[in-house]
Amino acid sequence: MASPLPPAPVGVHVRAPAKINLALKVGPPRPDGYHPLATVYHAVSLYDDVHAEWAEPDEFELEVSGEGVDQVPLDDSNLALRAARLLARVHGGRDRLGVRLSIRKAIPVAGGLAGGSADGAAALLACATLWDIDLAPEVLRHLGAELGSDVPFSLLGGTAVGGGRGEDVAPALARGSYHWVLAFGQEGLSTPAVYRRFDELNPGPTMPEVPADLMNALRGGDPYELGAALTNDLQPAALSLRPQLRRVLDTGLELGAVGAVVSGSGPTCAFLVEDEEDAVDLSVSLSAEGVARKVLRASGPVVGARVVG
Repeated sequence: MASPLPPAPVGVHVRAPAKINLALKVGPPRPDGYHPLATVYHAVSLYDDVHAEWAEPDEFELEVSGEGVDQVPLDDSNLALRAARLLARVHGGRDRLGVRLSIRKAIPVAGGLAGGSADGAAALLACATLWDIDLAPEVLRHLGAELGSDVPFSLLGGTAVGGGRGEDVAPALARGSYHWVLAFGQEGLSTPAVYRRFDELNPGPTMPEVPADLMNALRGGDPYELGAALTNDLQPAALSLRPQLRRVLDTGLELGAVGAVVSGSGPTCAFLVEDEEDAVDLSVSLSAEGVARKVLRASGPVVGARVVG
């Protein structure tokens, strides 16, 4: 007698990484309210996981667990739900689609690491796979740009240069891998609030450009050169709103980091170290200092959102 067939998978599991902005240069506000950016994204090994299962037609359900769950919206402002609805509307054809999404978060909410964008990217890929909608990667990234500026990079991963408001992404010429220590802030920072403070501090910013020294450092693969080139135009605004972050940055550098930067709009501080052993030492020392809510190690670059299992 033939052995029975294994049961069909009941859903799709997608994992998407956090990002660090190695460089974030910000220009004056555009007429649409967005700021033009020149940025270098770097995906690191801190992940949110999204699981998608079939639901009744036109039903879109969401549950969230893990890091910062009480701060995650469960309504249509959630990027994962918006991603599912967008894909169903634009590429669902005549089918009435539905999905049940479960998010397991490890990326802090409002931490400057694009956790919401990672969830949106993962939901796009999970639903496309679940519903058997075959889309080229660039089409998925185009959809992602409708959801948020960081979503296309969350799909792409690696190290990439971003333009526009951050949604125009292309892989960067970069060598090697890097070890990071991430210090999470005691409380999140609102991205709009940080940009408003940036505008107050910079009444006449010039059009942004990616720093040449940072791109040269990436091509060379030297962590010391990269650490010296890390830059973020939003960092002074984040420090103005959360002055305690200055102590976090100073402490990490005093304890041996070769570079330090507030990631994105903050408040997560990212410390670059020479190797994995230094990452272990710094994470232990930073934790002992008690300057951050939580300290984790990560490495990069890593791939973008991908189906696992």
